[in-house]
Amino acid sequence: MSRRIPHWIDGEPADVPDRRVAPVYDPATGAPTGEVVLAEPGDVDRAVRSAAAAFPAWRDLSIARRQAVLFRFRELLEQRKGELAEIITSEHGKVLADALGEIARGQEVLEFALGFAEVLKGDYSVNASSGVDVYSFRQPIGVAAVISPFNFPAMVPLWFLPVALAAGNAVVLKPSEKDPSASLWMAQLLAEAGLPAGVFTVLNGDRVAVDALLEHPGIASVSFVGSTPIARHIYETAARHGKRVQALGGAKNHMLVLPDADLDLVADAAVNAGFGSAGERCMAISVIVAVEPVADDLLGKIAERMAGLRIGDGRRGCDMGPLITREHRDRVSGYIDTAAADGAAVVVDGRGVVVDGEPGGFWLGPTLLDRVPTTSAAYTDEIFGPVLSIVRVDSYEEGVSLINTGAFGNGTAIFTNDGGAARRFQYEIEVGMIGINVPIPVPVAYHSFGGWKASAFGDTKAYGRQGFHFFTREKAVTARWLDPSHGGINLGFPQNA
Repeated sequence: MSRRIPHWIDGEPADVPDRRVAPVYDPATGAPTGEVVLAEPGDVDRAVRSAAAAFPAWRDLSIARRQAVLFRFRELLEQRKGELAEIITSEHGKVLADALGEIARGQEVLEFALGFAEVLKGDYSVNASSGVDVYSFRQPIGVAAVISPFNFPAMVPLWFLPVALAAGNAVVLKPSEKDPSASLWMAQLLAEAGLPAGVFTVLNGDRVAVDALLEHPGIASVSFVGSTPIARHIYETAARHGKRVQALGGAKNHMLVLPDADLDLVADAAVNAGFGSAGERCMAISVIVAVEPVADDLLGKIAERMAGLRIGDGRRGCDMGPLITREHRDRVSGYIDTAAADGAAVVVDGRGVVVDGEPGGFWLGPTLLDRVPTTSAAYTDEIFGPVLSIVRVDSYEEGVSLINTGAFGNGTAIFTNDGGAARRFQYEIEVGMIGINVPIPVPVAYHSFGGWKASAFGDTKAYGRQGFHFFTREKAVTARWLDPSHGGINLGFPQNA
């Protein structure tokens, strides 16, 4: 019998025998490895009530004690991150090195969140009026829902979880049903670190569970990362039910290459950013906008590097693994068919790639398209797979206009040795995250992550200071004390507790 992947409620695994289930696959073999229990509205209510009951005590715990739990979690994660990487590779398919990189980027946010006492400090004005002081402080909002995608089963939860917990909230995480085990592993690690039961909940499920969370009166906020249509639905539904929302949507990230750029550097960056994690990244570069006359030289350099990539099982030391499911693989492959039908040249075709892995895996090799029409769905849609397109333009201005007229505004990059052009680009481009000779411009943890236009819904970005503002509310106090006094004697050194 397949292993059953349960929820995590009240600090322990919670299976519900009569609930719907969904298969979980090993993408490198195509074989089912388990079945995940899918929550119904009653399960959602149980989970939220558990979190709500645990929230007041966690909120009221001192800063020092909350920090101690998160410090312990960080140490345990550092010691055992290899276990988590293996889980990610077994259910998502990305190679082990990429899984470890994902964990490392999530750890950055955890380590930033450990300094939450500094970030959450309020302001104080003495004698704003005669004998009157005015001060402000921030408090947690309650039970926070986090809905995370399949492509980063550890990193994306770690974008939100440490910040929300550090601020004193309880969290209900709904991971992707395609690769849910990483979330349960982290739940067990948090319990080992001393997190009280109920403060962190993992609720597995599909659209039924998502909609129940969006509508539940016990949920104070919703954080989401995923495709734009779902992000829009989540934003509109949750906001309609009075919740604070940050919904990060899809992307179509462009790399503008100017004629003075180092094309060897560009080719390396394009391959790394286009095919890492099989292109299943919201920050992947999917379109190279080449300002002529560099396109032909760049095309050859990229194709040469692609020829050396080893595709196969991520546990075998390969460069790129499979896609997450057979259905997603077929969808991505269909965009290659569409591009060719619309007149694009398929320079490197990943369909039918020879792999170092089982034949039943969900394979699609790196694919390079040239002269992709900007009217083609292969250009306008987020493909979310290992497909890199080249579009040729005649000038910097034409390239910027092309990027700015797109529906998405998540990430972009410019490759150039001209500082003036780069400075102009960062000002003129209508995109939220920008790389200058950096292909994947994911901000470090003490800045914040989020795009523009159809790539983000809500006013607050993820992690960084904006993340703490999202998970807290500010109070302002105006106070006058006529006869303040303190008493008692204690010669011991003051301690935090």
